[in-house]
Parts: sequence; structure tokens; C-alpha cells
Amino acid sequence: MSIASRTPDRSGFTRRFLNLAGGFWSDRRNWKVWVLAGVLGLLTVGQVVVPILLNLWSQHLFDALEQRSMDRFMLMIAAAGGIILFNIANTILHLRVKRRLQLGWRTWLTQKLLGDWLTRGRQHQVTYLPGDHDNPDGRIAEDIRIATEAAIDLALSLSYCALLLISFTNILWRLSGSPEVTLGGTTFHVPGYLLYIALVYAAVGTSIALLMGKPLVRAVNRRQGHEASFRFGLARVRENAQAVALLHGESGERDRLGVLFGGVQRGWNGQTHALSNMMIFSAAYSVLSAVFPILVASPSYIAGAISLGVLMQTAQAFQQTVGALSWPIDNLARAAEWKASVERVLGLHEALQRLDREIGGEGTERIAVERSDDGRGLSFLGLSIAEPDGRRAVEPFDLEIRPGERVLIVGDAAAAVRLFRAVARVWPWGGGRIVLPADTRVFFMAERPYLPHDTLRSALSYPIGPQTVSDAAAAAALERVGLGRLLPCLDESDSWDEVLAVSEQQLLGFARLLIRRPDWIFLEDATDSLDPRTEEAMLRLIDTEFPQATLITIGSHTGLEAHHRRKLVLERVDGTVRLREELCGGRDRKIAAAGE
Repeated sequence: MSIASRTPDRSGFTRRFLNLAGGFWSDRRNWKVWVLAGVLGLLTVGQVVVPILLNLWSQHLFDALEQRSMDRFMLMIAAAGGIILFNIANTILHLRVKRRLQLGWRTWLTQKLLGDWLTRGRQHQVTYLPGDHDNPDGRIAEDIRIATEAAIDLALSLSYCALLLISFTNILWRLSGSPEVTLGGTTFHVPGYLLYIALVYAAVGTSIALLMGKPLVRAVNRRQGHEASFRFGLARVRENAQAVALLHGESGERDRLGVLFGGVQRGWNGQTHALSNMMIFSAAYSVLSAVFPILVASPSYIAGAISLGVLMQTAQAFQQTVGALSWPIDNLARAAEWKASVERVLGLHEALQRLDREIGGEGTERIAVERSDDGRGLSFLGLSIAEPDGRRAVEPFDLEIRPGERVLIVGDAAAAVRLFRAVARVWPWGGGRIVLPADTRVFFMAERPYLPHDTLRSALSYPIGPQTVSDAAAAAALERVGLGRLLPCLDESDSWDEVLAVSEQQLLGFARLLIRRPDWIFLEDATDSLDPRTEEAMLRLIDTEFPQATLITIGSHTGLEAHHRRKLVLERVDGTVRLREELCGGRDRKIAAAGE
């Protein structure tokens, strides 16, 4: 079964999210999380206590005003100060505990997704999968932040509204009394009538808001997708700033970024249109919510059944009840943004899971890379290379490269690169076996060496730590490759892929080779930016410094043949690639097809 034939699981959004992110809460070893969550719950209860106290305070204040009692008025001023102090302390503690949980959850989920992405070449392999998992950097940096922060914010606001609803439902029921309603000559008692009115009022408002909010959810999803594409386009230009400058491609890049930003503008305008429709309702609903409770409770006050304080207390209780029931209206935009970000995080996570299943060999054959201590060299046994969609790229073949040999690979460049990646265990698509000698140090030198934004010493030692490279070793390596002028910059941090010319970057790759001292060397067009004289000097450097090492090179320069004994030619015939062998110098040798 090919990767393209698999589709991501789109069922059970909540279940998928909990499967991904729930481990932060379910890990028994993470007991501090539960302690913090318990404290946060108590502080949320404290937040609910404040409006309850204010509701009682309002009753006593307006009763004092109605009675023109200065003593009770002064007492209410003191009580207000106490409520303010309590609210300040509770709010600050609530904020600190909440943000600590949010950061902890984001850290846990970021480390989890980074671990899945940056392992065994998955960050490279996942790019070949179809589906919605582009811009992994934005998904990890931004969408995880929104997914974790908003989840806790929404959960806390929902808990707060639920507690508020429970508290003020009881208050509103008690304040409603049991008025008499006469219909058709029959008198009915309606206990808690204000509560029923509040429930109907909130239900109607919420239903209208949810109906009008559906376009907003879609608009948020579209806008976030356009924003991610624009960020990715900017990052690409930044990463290739030197190449763009050398080719004077700024105009074309501006046009491309302009097209991407046009998508951002369309997404913004679409969201603005959806928000405007929501605001038409929200503006009317917010004003009506302020006056409606007073209008509903005023007849009882006019009839003398309640005091002014009870009227104001009833109006506030009605507002708090409706406010709690209006949680979906108030949080619709935030929930839409959260869901869109979660879907983007899930898209990357599920793509990586699907990749693991595919590479694990579910329903299809995969290339097996093994180590052997039988004394033989590098063996290809029935090896075939396929594209990720299952199409065969290289026909099966058997081949052995003995220790100390110098082998040049020419012909179809894409097939040669895939062969190298298969040996490096980052191209699993295909079949057969690759057997490497045990206890040997292997070094792959790509066409452009990766140079981290760090010190030059770190770039020399990559991927091991800079502390492994002494000043003497670094100086010797740089001098041997003609980069001695960089010695004063050894412990300076810079964007070396921008500071150094492409040819200097390739020379730095040879300096890294001298530091690593491998037994097997794989060069992938690692001299294509060097002039013939410098290329010859670097190849002689390998001959001199690594006389016993095995050298396998991809390249088409004529100067390469003098430093290799065997040549593997990858020829494309009828859509697939076949392998034949020559001795460097032109004489043909037959490569055994798999199974001969």
C-alpha cells in the first residue's frame, strides 16, 4: 500500500486531540500538574465568589441609599474595599498559576512533536506525503501555542460560567418569588419565573449567534492557512537571501510574496465580513442584556413588592445568569481559532504517525539497512528504490563495495541521491537490503553543508558539540582547506550560510571531514562549486588524509575520475533506472541484477 493511498483520520476531533495532548495531564509522574490544576480550580471558585459578594453588596447599598442611611453607606464603602483586595489577590494568583500550566503544557507538547518530527529523518521524509501538513515550523511554533493556551482559557471560562450559572440560578430563583398569573380566569403561581425568562432569553440569543457564527469559523480557518503560507514564503526568502541577491530576483520574490499576502488580505476581509455579521447581533444583544433585566423586574418594584436594593440585586442576578448562559456567544471566535490551530497540529502529528506506519512496512516492502561484522564492505542485496507513491525508480540490483575502494556514481542525479539517502536510512521506499560494515564511522557530505546559526566552532563540529574541537584541531583543519583567515572568528556566532560564499561553505565541509576522521566517506556533489584547481586539491586531500577510507562520490566533473577506480552509471530506460558498472577509464563491467 502506498502512502498516497492512506488518508488521515478526521473522525472524533476531541478524541484525536486528547490522544495527542492528553498525556500531559494523565502522566502520574507529573503530579505537580494536578496540584496546580487543583489550585487553579479553587482560584476559579474564588473568581465566582466575587460577583456573588457584589450581588449581595448591591442589594445592601441601594437599600441604604433608599433609606438615606449614612452609617450603612459607609459600611458598604468598607465592604467594597475588602472585595477589591480579595479580587486583586485572587486574580493575580489565578493568572500566574494559569500561565504556568499553559507554558508547561505547551512545552510538553512542543517537545513531543519536535521529538516525532526531528527523528530518523522524519522531517525530510514527511515532505513527500500528501495531505495537510505543510509549514511544520508554524504549526509547532504558533499553532501549539494557540492550541494549549486557548484550551486552558476556554476550559477555565466554561468552568467559571458553569459555577456562575449554578450560583445565580439559585439566587434568581429565590428573588423571583411566586407571582400570580391569571389566564382565562384561572390564577397560576409561577415560582422562579425570572429564571425561566433568563433561560429562554439566553437560548434564543445563543441559537442565533451560533447560526450566524458558522461562517466565522470557516473564515478563521481560511485566514490561518493564508497566514501560515505567507510566513513560510517569508522564511524561504530569508533562508535564500544570498541566492536571491546574486540573481537580482527581488522583483520576482516581491511578486510571489504579494500573491501570498493577497491571500492574507482575502482571509482578513472574509473574517471581517463574518465578524461584522456577528457584531450586528452582538451589539444589539449586549445593549438589550443591560436593560432587559431591569425592565422585567421593575413591575414588582413599582407594585411595592420589592425594595430598590432587591430590584438591583435581581437585575444583576439576571445579567449574571444570562452572561453565564451566553458562553458560546462570547467565546465563538476564540473557539474557532483554537479548533483551527488544533487541526493544524493534528495534521502534522497524524502525518508523522502515518509515515511511521508506512516505514514500518504496513502492507508494503521497505528497504532494510543493517550492520554486519562479517568483514565485508557495503552490500546491496536485491535493492530496489521506489518513489513514495510506490512507483519504482531504480530496478533491483546486487552490488558490493569493498573497504578502501573509490567508487564514482554518475548518470541519473535523482536516483543517485535517493541511493545515498537509502544508505543514510532516510529513504525507506523500495525493497531489498543494504548491509553496512559494523563499527565503522560513516560521513555524508551534502552538496551544501548545513551550518547552524552558532559559532564557527559549532559549524565545524556539527552535529557533535563544539567542546570536542580544540583550537589546534580547528586551526589545522581550516588551514588545510584554505580557510585560515576564519581562525579569528572561531568562537563568533553568525549566519555562516549567508556570510560565507557557496564555495567556502563546501570547503568548510571538507574541514568538518578532517575533524570527524570517518572510515566511509559519501560525497554528494560536494565539489560542484569549486574551481578545478581547488576541487583537485580537496580530492588529493582525501587521498592523503584518508588512504584507507572508502570513498563513494556522486558527481559528473571529469576531474573526479582520476581519484576513483570504479564507476556506477545510473541509466534511465523506459521510466526506471538501471545500474551498470565501468572501470574509470571506460571499460564496462556487468552489474549483477538481483536474483542472478
